[in-house]
Amino acid sequence: MEPLLGVLLGLILAVASSVQNNCSCATNKWTVCAQDGSENCSCTLVGSNHRVDCSTLTSKCLLMRAEMTPLKEKRFWGHPHGLLDSDGIYNPDCEDSGIFKARQCNQADTCWCVNTAGVRRTEKGDKSLSCGELVRTSWIYIKLRHKKRSSGFSVPDIANALKHLFESRYKLHPKYITAVKYNSPLIQIHLNQQNPEKSRCDVDIADVAYYFEKDIKNDSVFHSNSTLTVSVNGDALDIEKIRIYYIDEKPPEFCMKLLAAGVSAVVTVVTLMAGFGIAALVILRWLRTRKYKKVEIKEMGEIRAAID
Repeated sequence: MEPLLGVLLGLILAVASSVQNNCSCATNKWTVCAQDGSENCSCTLVGSNHRVDCSTLTSKCLLMRAEMTPLKEKRFWGHPHGLLDSDGIYNPDCEDSGIFKARQCNQADTCWCVNTAGVRRTEKGDKSLSCGELVRTSWIYIKLRHKKRSSGFSVPDIANALKHLFESRYKLHPKYITAVKYNSPLIQIHLNQQNPEKSRCDVDIADVAYYFEKDIKNDSVFHSNSTLTVSVNGDALDIEKIRIYYIDEKPPEFCMKLLAAGVSAVVTVVTLMAGFGIAALVILRWLRTRKYKKVEIKEMGEIRAAID
């Protein structure tokens, strides 16, 4: 009986170990997962106790916080500048729901306002800066470039492949993909998600764009961390460049003085270039006139010599 009990115990432990190993968050590698008393897999965000819903995408704000955790740890090992803001890479403040707080600040007490995609939309100021609301990013334009190939793809094939990718991998409803334009090797994807039509179950287009950008740059957020492969009728779509543009429901609020200074600088440069251009034209005209006079004098001399 003892050998049989030993075999049964080994099988039980093996099954338990297998279940434990399968306890992971498929949509977020920046999590710590464990089974609770009911053998349910529960996952929290790295660096915090925030519970993560692994059936959908994690918000961009929470992902950025988790991604900054290794840098925060390095800061205590002689890297004091690990958290300096650089307009896109910073340790954000998030609401309990996971969205960005309207005002973000760095360790130097420099603050700025962001949109729902976490992108700065105002000039930077001190902690007295007030951000009245979190302005929604309702339009996102994604521009891609694929590697050179002997022949391009057809527009319908590209559109179908990318729409299927966004729906199956990122859980984005097709109605939010308003256009896919293609002129080899350039691709444009237009995402539009107005606030009234977005339900609580819908993923946010800002989160989708962030996941997609990470996939393209071989830094996938998904637990498998596998390289993204996009197939168009059996042919691989090798994307080598991506740019993302965010358009808010309200225009950005940058300081007009700084804009005026920038315009003034441009005007100054244009004025100087115009001045140099005019000076060059005057010099060229003077040289041509002088050359013409020399030729005229020479010809007059030859005519007189012929007469004599």
